[in-house]
Amino acid sequence: MTYDYIIVGGGSAGCVLAARLSESSDIKVLLLEAGGRDNNFLYHWPAGFAKMTKGIGSWGYSTVPQRHMKDRVLWYTQAKVIGGGSTINAQIYTRGNRLDYDTWAQMGCAGWDYDSLLPYFRKAEDNDTFDNEFHGKGGPLGVSRPRAALPICDAFIAAAQEFGMPYCNDLAGPLPRGVGFYQLTQRHARRSSAAVAYLAPAMSRSNLTVKFNCQTLRIIVENGRAVGVEYAEGGSLQKVFSERSVIVSSGTIGSPKVLLLSGIGPADHVRTAGINPVLDLSGVGSNLQDHLDLCVISECTGDHSYDKYGKPWWAAFAGLQYLISKTGPVASSLFETGAFWSVDEGAEASDTQFHFGQGSGIEKGITKLSNSGVTLNIAYMRPRSRGTVRLKNSDPTSHPLIDPNYWADPHDMEMSLRGLKLARDIMRQPALARFIAKEALPGADATTDQELFEYACSMAKTQHHPAGTCKMGMTDDCVVTPDLKVRGIAGLRVADCSIMPNVVSSNTNAAAIMIAEKAAAMIKAERA
Repeated sequence: MTYDYIIVGGGSAGCVLAARLSESSDIKVLLLEAGGRDNNFLYHWPAGFAKMTKGIGSWGYSTVPQRHMKDRVLWYTQAKVIGGGSTINAQIYTRGNRLDYDTWAQMGCAGWDYDSLLPYFRKAEDNDTFDNEFHGKGGPLGVSRPRAALPICDAFIAAAQEFGMPYCNDLAGPLPRGVGFYQLTQRHARRSSAAVAYLAPAMSRSNLTVKFNCQTLRIIVENGRAVGVEYAEGGSLQKVFSERSVIVSSGTIGSPKVLLLSGIGPADHVRTAGINPVLDLSGVGSNLQDHLDLCVISECTGDHSYDKYGKPWWAAFAGLQYLISKTGPVASSLFETGAFWSVDEGAEASDTQFHFGQGSGIEKGITKLSNSGVTLNIAYMRPRSRGTVRLKNSDPTSHPLIDPNYWADPHDMEMSLRGLKLARDIMRQPALARFIAKEALPGADATTDQELFEYACSMAKTQHHPAGTCKMGMTDDCVVTPDLKVRGIAGLRVADCSIMPNVVSSNTNAAAIMIAEKAAAMIKAERA
């Protein structure tokens, strides 16, 4: 079988690429996805997010022991379902800020400054609130205001304002700073994933083939050119070939894994894993960055959160309410308000993000209270620490060795703990007094930096924003050039969050979709 383009990975970026490239009827496109279809209703009901970090639609990855966090091993959710992260995330639509992208351009990535990328953000959007120079209507991706924020969310916003934050009307604007309501990737109270928004309308095209439950084993390289893909389907080995390009869009963990399995990466590591090197490309799997999430969990004075809906009777009631009216707890992403602020006095723009959760124990590994509670997540957005993705061995079914190397740079730990203290201060403001009975965690007894460090090591989690492992740029440590072509291999591109030189200072899904929109435009322009 031969196609013009083979896309490896049906996540946020892969779905966008498949839809955009197949718009041209004379282009034959194959999309290979290791996971299955998004048939489970939990993928489409907004509150289904509460089940997602606990294993549904996930590879089941964990990190290696984090040596700067007392050798803690962290659960590391990575999507294994069509739509990727956009199918299992909390649906928060943020982009980072102008400084993130302008810095990419300053690092040698011409055409990746904020002003150049803004048209691709706007092209993707069908925004129900804004239609201006920063936001668009009529695009594939539903972007909506929250429908199910509880009164305690308004109290949180008021508390942050009492602390000193201004109200921010658009947390996806060019320079977000302050507190407010997030916009969500939803349309008509349903999740608007890349699979729903982009891929589903394109599935009927005769020039687009989508294969599910097909794990890519390696890129086939002949005479310095990527000519096809070898993959496993139903226990059998298959090969397909491309006339023009193989595009790897398997995410920040999956994309370097595929390249390394193909012999493309640091030659010594590839040999150690039992694979013959094809190209010695040192940057593959390096430069891993992620946002580390700390949290404050507070016990409520009454049923002010959605915690009670974890009980079977209340869950059934909420499901019925949603089916009838598309309202109530099921219409909530559970994280609908938040803020951007700075904890580093020298920061040029907001460097810390807050997500206010309308419950406790929403994500895997986070304590669930016996009474109703709420969670304030806090993450430092500009980590200096860098980690790696490496192969355990040559077996494609083995989990990769994921090392975010959290807090390798002491600056990251200092900023994270500053943010944790700030979050505690917000939750103690008068506006929340009638809603909050007490701080459950870290708890009133945790007062010293050492005690907060101990707490953080036990409760911290990934914010699910890995980036950078196939870094874009023009230097020797970069994997792809600014046109997303792999250096040293013809006919091979990477397009997903792995190409970010620096992780954006926000949630990453909107940026992943933008990257794919720009990649598709570049590929079409090159072909013309």
